[in-house]
Amino acid sequence: MADIDAFLARHGSGSHARLPLAGDASARRYERLAVPGGDSLILMICPPEGRAALDAFVAIAVHLTGIGLCAPRLHALDREAGLAVIEDLGEIQVAGWAEAHPRDITPYATAIDALARLQAAAPPPGLAALTPSVGAEMIAPLGEWYAPGLDLGALQSALHDTLERYAPSASVLALRDYHAENLIWRPERSGTDRIGLLDFQDALLAPPEYDLVSLLRDARRDVSEDLRHAMMQRFAAATGRDPEAVAAACAALGVQRNLRILGIFARLARRDGKTRYLALMPRVWRQIRADLDHPALAGLAPLAAAIPAPEETAA
Repeated sequence: MADIDAFLARHGSGSHARLPLAGDASARRYERLAVPGGDSLILMICPPEGRAALDAFVAIAVHLTGIGLCAPRLHALDREAGLAVIEDLGEIQVAGWAEAHPRDITPYATAIDALARLQAAAPPPGLAALTPSVGAEMIAPLGEWYAPGLDLGALQSALHDTLERYAPSASVLALRDYHAENLIWRPERSGTDRIGLLDFQDALLAPPEYDLVSLLRDARRDVSEDLRHAMMQRFAAATGRDPEAVAAACAALGVQRNLRILGIFARLARRDGKTRYLALMPRVWRQIRADLDHPALAGLAPLAAAIPAPEETAA
């Protein structure tokens, strides 16, 4: 606490009221700094093991603002202490706006436009790539935490082949956790500046549909099939991709992401005591089953049938 106080004092924020914000799945913490007579700021507090994530956050934020997207600007940084003061993009999450205004699809449409702008720019160098091999390997937590002892060999092989066929190219920057709770809605702005981007320190190179799936197969909230279809069509038009190819890639990447998410949520609940994630698993399971119905996944579906439903794995 003394380190934080000293850091804030050095950068002119020592007298600002500090309000804790809800955290995410990581060990990072956030506080809103109330600036008298001015815009508020956000204090990011990273644990010692989170220094690389802090570096990545800063680097990706600079890239995003450089291509005209809305990401937090850095006001102060102490890398060794794991502390940063960043711009506050606002308090209205797309998730909250959608809950209060269920007929307003503008935030989702703007999020698609932001994705198109992101993917039109060359990605920054040095990022890991989500190749089909990496994508198949990434579901390992499923067998370690969600269904311990489950042999994933055949499933991973089939998933690799499916990704190789329908989502083979790790060619664009993916922010990775591109979902409605990580997107800030700024209705008073214009264009893609209406979408504020957060939580992108785990960005990587991935197929173009990866972030689209994160947005439309949201583990935290239901997205209607009508909205999902409309946004896939918008994405295809904005990026010049074939709508059927987009749908097939979304199905393949949706299963890949959600099989991993089941394992990650189980780990968060059982190892880290964050049991709130157990309540999200049934939605993730339903999304997997829905994507397995796509004809492109016919070879994967029988193998995925061996995965138990969430209620069968409850601790």
